[in-house]
Amino acid sequence: MAMKIERLPAIRSTLQPSNHPYLTGAWTPQHEEVNAFDLEVIEGAIPEDIDGIYLRNTENQVHQPLGKYHPFDGDGMIHQIDFRSGKAHYRNRFVRSRCFQAEQEAGGSLWGGLQDKPSLSRRPGFGAHGSLKDSASTDIIVHAGQAIATFYQCGEGYVMDPETLEQLGPAPWVPIDGISAHPKVDERTGELLFFNYSKHAPYMHYGVVDADGRLKSYTPVPLPGPRLPHDMAFSENWAILNDFPVFWDEALLEHNIHAVRLHDLPSRFALVNRNDPGDIRWFDAAPTYVLHWLNAWEEGDEVVLDGYFQNNPTPDPLPHDGGYGAMMAHIDENSFKPTLHRWRFNLRTGETREQSLGDQLVEFGMINQRYLAQPYRYAYSTTTRPGWFLFNGFVKHDLQTGESTTIMLPEGRYASEAPFAPRVGAEDEDDGYLVSFVIDENQGTSECIIIDCKRFADGPICRIALPHKISSGTHSHWVEREVLERDKQALRERAARRERMMATAA
Repeated sequence: MAMKIERLPAIRSTLQPSNHPYLTGAWTPQHEEVNAFDLEVIEGAIPEDIDGIYLRNTENQVHQPLGKYHPFDGDGMIHQIDFRSGKAHYRNRFVRSRCFQAEQEAGGSLWGGLQDKPSLSRRPGFGAHGSLKDSASTDIIVHAGQAIATFYQCGEGYVMDPETLEQLGPAPWVPIDGISAHPKVDERTGELLFFNYSKHAPYMHYGVVDADGRLKSYTPVPLPGPRLPHDMAFSENWAILNDFPVFWDEALLEHNIHAVRLHDLPSRFALVNRNDPGDIRWFDAAPTYVLHWLNAWEEGDEVVLDGYFQNNPTPDPLPHDGGYGAMMAHIDENSFKPTLHRWRFNLRTGETREQSLGDQLVEFGMINQRYLAQPYRYAYSTTTRPGWFLFNGFVKHDLQTGESTTIMLPEGRYASEAPFAPRVGAEDEDDGYLVSFVIDENQGTSECIIIDCKRFADGPICRIALPHKISSGTHSHWVEREVLERDKQALRERAARRERMMATAA
């Protein structure tokens, strides 16, 4: 059956041709929005036992930047592939944030970027930085039957239908200081856990949204000053936040200059009691910065946390003729050198123990989400092209044996963050697939690949053509069909109850 494509009306763009390294090549912005049905399989076959939706957030700059451009300034676009009964369908949409809509109406950029002076922005911004556009371009998750796109500098959190990508506006429960990227969903309780950070006291908060989509708690987690946390983790009874010694230079910040420095301080971890958020335990550890965590769980008196320890969190600029050396270094894993690492926090003694889990440079890891907040065995990380933020391989770590298996993509092919999709009826932790979008710079095309994690070394077992070449980006999410249908049914039942209550009140 031939692929059928529906193209949506074009958005308004003023972006000009550029030689910027993150506006060209695999990072060339994609402005076309489509629905595509019955995607063509290039190689192999779509497994009948993969059933769910892969969502991927990407940065796609729409308008000519006012100043310097950083790839994380780009406008958020969600790319989705929906698997069911051995077939795949695709669609993509810009996130219609308030800032996106304002720039569409203005016909040009209204906000400066991460590398610009705040005074360059023509309107007040939103979130931790105070002058940035809330592009909702960093992360995407699914909670209570709804997808939520988030921005790492704290934004409003934009809600979409994960199946149709219908835009549902800002999440109504998001507090005034916004929500950072990397909120977490606990499938056991149905709760969404989140944090935010800002330049005013108490500088960080921790929040919980219940399974019905209502804000359950919102607790200050006081810090000594403005910080730059990026991710969080949770175990059964504890939410884990952080205060790393990599943050803005305080003297320069007084002059509204945002310069990141490594300070002579330890790393600090806040363990927030999920049953009593006012109960916060602090633990010191070796200085570093961590972008992303893998998992956390409890063993006796200890809370165990796995993530990616940066061995060089403030790297020197890379050589670059265009003057982009500092930017290139700070988003190049081969420069800041992250390795898999484990922390153990003893709740009885207050002590922290640490150990390296390997010396391979890896990041952007995923696990089987059914094993969140409990002991697990397998982690799936990415490798990157030296000098760039471009994924060029995947690593399966067996944390029980210490062994790992690496598969590399051919030169000129770049992957997306690849979540684990459990096989329908799976019983083992690694009984499932990795799903990823791939950009092929050799052919000027994009596709979706599927890797069988039981036969990881074999590489992709299936390649599926996408209707257009997409841009690279940051984070992704997998939602199982069974989980989504359960949560959507609960969403419909809640809406029906509200209607009955309103009718009774009337």
